[in-house]
Amino acid sequence: MSSPFGAEPIVPLYRYQRRWLRDPARFKAAMFSRQSGKTFTTTLEVADNCFEAVVRQRRERWVILSRGERQAREAMEEGIKRHCAAYQLGFEAHEFDWQGDSGSHKALEVTLPHGSRITALPANPDTARGFSANVFLDEFAIHKDSKEIWGALFPVVSKRGLKLRVTSTPKGKGNKFYELMTSDDPVWSRHVVDIYQAVADGLDRDIDELRRGLADEDLWQQEYELKWLDEASAWLSYDLINSCEDEYAGDPDSYQGGVCFVGVDIGRRNDLFVIQVLEQVGDVLWDRERIELKRATFAAQDEALDEIVRRYRIGRICMDQTGMGEKPVEDAQRRYGSRVEGVLFTGPNKLVLATAGKERFEDRTIRIREGDQPLRSDLHKLRKVASATGAPRFVAERDDDHADRTWALFLAVHAAGTPAEYGYTPISDLKDDRRPGWAPAPAGDLLFGRRRTGGLW
Repeated sequence: MSSPFGAEPIVPLYRYQRRWLRDPARFKAAMFSRQSGKTFTTTLEVADNCFEAVVRQRRERWVILSRGERQAREAMEEGIKRHCAAYQLGFEAHEFDWQGDSGSHKALEVTLPHGSRITALPANPDTARGFSANVFLDEFAIHKDSKEIWGALFPVVSKRGLKLRVTSTPKGKGNKFYELMTSDDPVWSRHVVDIYQAVADGLDRDIDELRRGLADEDLWQQEYELKWLDEASAWLSYDLINSCEDEYAGDPDSYQGGVCFVGVDIGRRNDLFVIQVLEQVGDVLWDRERIELKRATFAAQDEALDEIVRRYRIGRICMDQTGMGEKPVEDAQRRYGSRVEGVLFTGPNKLVLATAGKERFEDRTIRIREGDQPLRSDLHKLRKVASATGAPRFVAERDDDHADRTWALFLAVHAAGTPAEYGYTPISDLKDDRRPGWAPAPAGDLLFGRRRTGGLW
């Protein structure tokens, strides 16, 4: 950390952090490699600016707009408060519900001497237009509705002297951050620090070890080499994926006791075995849990599926029946009867699955775990290409998992979407007053009886 008067830093900074911190440009955008300190460095600049304001007995107003409430809290707790404490700035911290046209949003705020304030809250067009202040857009590429946020925000910072800071790693080409970083407009000062530059500037990382450990070339190129992955051929763009992420998805403890639909992608040696659970809440499918196994025995795979059936009210299970999937599907049907459907991964069937999955994202009727990088990478790597015969086919770059999470998710969507009648008894009406966690009925005793009216075979 440095003072506004050029003293030696209290905490040593890497060279690329110093370059960003000392850049006085009014409009700055930075694309840093993952885990290289972009949020830490930018919140340091915010705190430094407020420290200078205290010294000069004036006020500064900053707003940090993050992807969600969790990220806003991290920016405040791990960045702003730590920096203010290091500067020995006395501050008061509090939380409040910020009211806007789109509803209430949890806001965190630090008040400093002489009236300077720093507020952190989730980004959306409503919060973006709600303040006249200096603004820090944190991980802007994954903000929902980034272009609408930008349209609401920029007039706010048009007042002479207000600063704008934008940082992120790249997430495809269909968002406002891509436009900011690739435009030739000289009004913006742009900083690009990939993993190689960060290590050259002092960051202590083993590049080869990181690359081998990640085991995903697309993800490596995007998150560490800062490459703009092609959105044109992606079946699901990052903007579409971002729009359906939710911080409350992917948590088994959030299960509400409703009917769940399960997709199972079969893999053993080279590919993953994936179980995806989606709960129907109104017209929205919520990600409740995903189980991944690799090189597991068929017995272990069966046990994992049995555990899912024990803990959730399962309406239907769709399983990949291709190749080695024949036996797991047959065994599951023996245990759970007609609730289990096997799906052969033929070209036409994959098109039906992928189309239904994409429609859920386009209609915003699915919620997936926020910031789930393996799933995000899987969803984005799926591409639709034309074959020699002209018929479309889906491909994903071969790596350690081959988009297995995506197909498990699409199978679960298919399980929920094919016309069917579910004659289950509500939990509240069961004589033994069962609750989530009840044991399944024996094979053949179909508590969730279903009459099939369509689907894939």
